[in-house]
Amino acid sequence: MEIEWILSFLALGGFVGFMAGLLGIGGGGIMVPILTAIFVAKGVGTEHVVHLALGTSMAAIVFTSFSSMRAHHKKGAVLWSVAKFMAAGTIIGTFLGTFLASIMQTKHLALFFAIFMTYAAYQMATDKKPKQGRTLMPKPALFGGGIGVGAISALVSIGGGSLTIPFLMWQNVDMKRAIASSAAIGFPLSIAGTLGYMVNGMLHPINEPLTVGFVYLPAVFLISIVSYFTAPFGASVAHKLPVSKLRKIFAVLLLILSVKMFTSL
Repeated sequence: MEIEWILSFLALGGFVGFMAGLLGIGGGGIMVPILTAIFVAKGVGTEHVVHLALGTSMAAIVFTSFSSMRAHHKKGAVLWSVAKFMAAGTIIGTFLGTFLASIMQTKHLALFFAIFMTYAAYQMATDKKPKQGRTLMPKPALFGGGIGVGAISALVSIGGGSLTIPFLMWQNVDMKRAIASSAAIGFPLSIAGTLGYMVNGMLHPINEPLTVGFVYLPAVFLISIVSYFTAPFGASVAHKLPVSKLRKIFAVLLLILSVKMFTSL
């Protein structure tokens, strides 16, 4: 692999890790459009270029989300009573969602990604306040919410943060606790998604070396070895910044990446 691609994956890993820790996201919303652009530049066929970006991103999220989860757990911010029930649902929803993603055309996946990210940015930017009397939903509802988060996350290869964070804040969970809990939920979600993209990629093989299904192994390795160490730094910053700034960072980032996905193909 040429040096420029190695440096690109390393730089992406550093940025993704920091943002994952800062915002409680797995980093897929950042990685997918950038990986798509990189793979297009490398000459990957357009028929499966987004599928390869989705699968590779999901595999890299495993390491990034684990590091982010551990950092937030050390600060005592994870609501494990919520995370464990949502995580159980996300494992099911994510794995099944990869089967749908594998049969969708590249342009449809790219369009879905861009529309979803734009909507997520709007939700975060509007800063709508939940009703004061609203409390956490019962365990079966959290499990069901996890299935929905997982299914959509598989289609856009995110760690679930752009869904989980608003979902928990709607239930009057503090944003910083929502970020931390989202990081914990993103870890099992990413494992299920990675397995799903590996299986589905084998069912729809692509002619690319060093891949397992829809996962490009060199990119996963290079992104992960950097993001694993930058995620704790982002988590530390998250506990120092005011909530309003976190919302603005999240919303602007998602909008930029939505435009990037449109222009990559």
